[in-house]
Amino acid sequence: MTEVLLIVGILVAVFVGYNIGGATTGPAFGPAVGANVITKLMAAALMSIFFFIGAITIGPQVVDTLGNELVHDTGIFTMRSNVAVLFFIGGALFVGNYAGVPASTSMTAVGAIAALGLATGELDFAVLGEIVIWWIVAPIIGFWVAGVVGRYFYPQINAWVAIEESDSDQPMVSVNRSGLVPRLQFGENADRREISGALVVVAIGCLMAFSSGTSNIANAIAPIYGTGDVDMIPLILIGSVAVTIGCFTIARRTLDTLGNDITNLPLTAAIVVAVISSGIVIGLSWIGIPASFVVIATMSIVGLGWGRATRTTKLSDAARGEEETHVSVGALTAEEEGERPPKIGEEEPSDIPKASDLFNPSTTARVILMQNVVPLISTVGAFLTFRFVPIFGF
Repeated sequence: MTEVLLIVGILVAVFVGYNIGGATTGPAFGPAVGANVITKLMAAALMSIFFFIGAITIGPQVVDTLGNELVHDTGIFTMRSNVAVLFFIGGALFVGNYAGVPASTSMTAVGAIAALGLATGELDFAVLGEIVIWWIVAPIIGFWVAGVVGRYFYPQINAWVAIEESDSDQPMVSVNRSGLVPRLQFGENADRREISGALVVVAIGCLMAFSSGTSNIANAIAPIYGTGDVDMIPLILIGSVAVTIGCFTIARRTLDTLGNDITNLPLTAAIVVAVISSGIVIGLSWIGIPASFVVIATMSIVGLGWGRATRTTKLSDAARGEEETHVSVGALTAEEEGERPPKIGEEEPSDIPKASDLFNPSTTARVILMQNVVPLISTVGAFLTFRFVPIFGF
């Protein structure tokens, strides 16, 4: 019976990994796909490769936190309870993926495991508190770092990078398989700067995929690892294969949402946000904290737009109360890529576009709603099951 439950548990873990692939590919490569830099197929391949690299290198620290430290007694990770935990994680993520919204896999997984610990009286509130504190602090760090970049460095970066979206039907970067050895092929008439910009966008997507692997592999395999019946490395391999399947299938929906529907975020801004968010996620994963990339990235976008909007005001004027700066995410569209950066205080507030010029309000509302609903489904569903369903009683 135990072997049957183990097989079922691994299958459910594969289902979770499948949905993680669907939920995380969009944030990583949505900008590159939306700008027609690479195809969805190449995005899936790159996501799979770099997710695995992150999972096998830094990922074990987060697996250990969720599998061994979040609850006092890992004995509650029976095969029966594991199937239920993974079912709620995978089921909740599937709801988000079906809606085309990349939900927070970390919040969804921590919620289900914490619900098991709370229902059985084995939840380590100190560990949960540390995780939650970092969930609050990390987006704030992202906001302020992005704000500084937006005020002092973003226009210069924008002028230097000069990444423009491709109008061609063919992607900027593709793979030529006509020869014995496949090689990269770039769009016709693409100059050196356009090629460099395209490679930068792809490289940032790879960095995001790596950071996703460091944090999200635990969400699929931590409950099974907590039983001690399967070693970590085989579980990481199984989880990574499942993520790969999700990348090549259901991820197409989230790629459309983040690449085309939700925002017209300039590629330069997307790069800055990705670097900041990925750096924070990798740092948290290094100390064993499962992090929500989507929440950190969202606050980084707001911070970047706010910092860009403050360039209309000099610090000396602000200190005297002569100028007031309003948050404007739309400020990120205030200049085109490659345009000469304006000096601080040189612009008027009327030159800053509204946020509605940057975000699609209806799609943004749907994303925000699902970002909260998906972890709630996982947490509440798991708690009610472990607390009141006799078959899962402890």
